[in-house]
Amino acid sequence: MLRLSTKMLFAIEAVLDIAFHAGSEPVQSREITRRQDIPRRYLEQALQQLVREDILSGVRGPRGGYRLARERRRITVGDIVRAVRKMETSDDPLRDTNGSDLGVKVVRPMWLDLQSETMTRLDKINIDSLCSSAQEVGIESEGRKNLDFTI
Repeated sequence: MLRLSTKMLFAIEAVLDIAFHAGSEPVQSREITRRQDIPRRYLEQALQQLVREDILSGVRGPRGGYRLARERRRITVGDIVRAVRKMETSDDPLRDTNGSDLGVKVVRPMWLDLQSETMTRLDKINIDSLCSSAQEVGIESEGRKNLDFTI
């Protein structure tokens, strides 16, 4: 079942942070924790899942961290939601075939349709557009500050 969880919010924020603050170096998880106030225990789990799902790539070493695994316009909020849903282990009551005829044949299909419509909308929102929204509301990128120089 599609439900907004803390892990899901943190994962979306983390990917957006990495995209928005990307510079020449990978973004370290402690920087994301500092900027987004995400507890490290949630963040590391989410980041590893996002690496497994090829949304992020991990860079090892003392200057390691995370980068986007593909262009920001090719990563959608729907991709992130699907990745996080895989790591959440709760049973999906929508898939349970036990219950009343009204529940199984009317309510659950209605809810599945709504869920499908929501995912379709989330698949239309990419990380690039969220970065643009961040700029529009005046959020400054730390990564871009490091790239700005004059010759």
